[in-house]
Amino acid sequence: MDEKMISDLRMKSGAHWKKIVEKYGSGEKGTVLDFKDFLQGRQAASVTLHGCSVELPVHRQNFIEFIYAYEGRIVTEINGKELVQKKGDILLMNQYVEHRVKPTGNENEALILAALPDFFEKPLEMMKKQSLITDFLANMFRQNSKKPEYLMFHLDDQRALENLVENLTVSLCDEDVCKNSEISQYTMGLIFLYLSEHMDRVAQNSSQSYKSIIINETQKYIELQYRTARLSQIAEDFNLSLPALSKLIKEGTGNTFQELLMKKRFERAAELLIDTNLPVEEIALNVGYENQSYFHRQFKMRYNITPRRYRLVHRRKMGR
Repeated sequence: MDEKMISDLRMKSGAHWKKIVEKYGSGEKGTVLDFKDFLQGRQAASVTLHGCSVELPVHRQNFIEFIYAYEGRIVTEINGKELVQKKGDILLMNQYVEHRVKPTGNENEALILAALPDFFEKPLEMMKKQSLITDFLANMFRQNSKKPEYLMFHLDDQRALENLVENLTVSLCDEDVCKNSEISQYTMGLIFLYLSEHMDRVAQNSSQSYKSIIINETQKYIELQYRTARLSQIAEDFNLSLPALSKLIKEGTGNTFQELLMKKRFERAAELLIDTNLPVEEIALNVGYENQSYFHRQFKMRYNITPRRYRLVHRRKMGR
């Protein structure tokens, strides 16, 4: 990033955080940081450079907090759990998350965006596909939703993202707030669009890991749509590449998508052989196989018996 901009922001932010520490530094757990300490006049968002020698109590805030690890290692404690950001990583928290950025020394710095929910209206409009990000943003506008939520992205200090964050910082630091309000919001929208292309980099959120969400949704999808299920459909739904999705499924289940799908199909075929009088050929079609010889070969490989023999043996055992 531009060194002069960072130097100026560092100087300005130092005085800002000194005031914050004086006001909240001795507070107890349950402290709520007020947006008026960060936003002036008609501002909907502001940015500061947080030197991690600053110590605040466990708190939440009545605004949305976006933490970009600018330098070094940022450690944020949420519910006793430490989330570690390396340079380029992003942590996004709603106003109900109780947390604190742990002091780790001035060699570690974070750009902290403080924003009111209204600031995210345009970014949400720019997001065409549903994802954890759109769900997160939408929940901010729901009056009955007070669930603590956060998203963590491990992004390996990517230059394209750094450029977008730099542009956002420049816009928010400009004194002409009205002129740059829309520019800042559209830039934030571009950041979210960039993040949506890297959803495999979400390490965790407040309830369960992104990997767990994908695994659960994949298993539900196969359970309901085993006849026509396609890996490409899940990839499209989660905005993931096929290799990234395949890797997540393999890591999470120990099986490939195709192995999970075939397991479900042949379990269902075995059920139909016992519980119905459908011809074997029709059962094969019902579970997604038009190639009859392939179905017979795979069935025998799994059960060490032909489909017809399987039906006779199991019906005999059940006294049918």
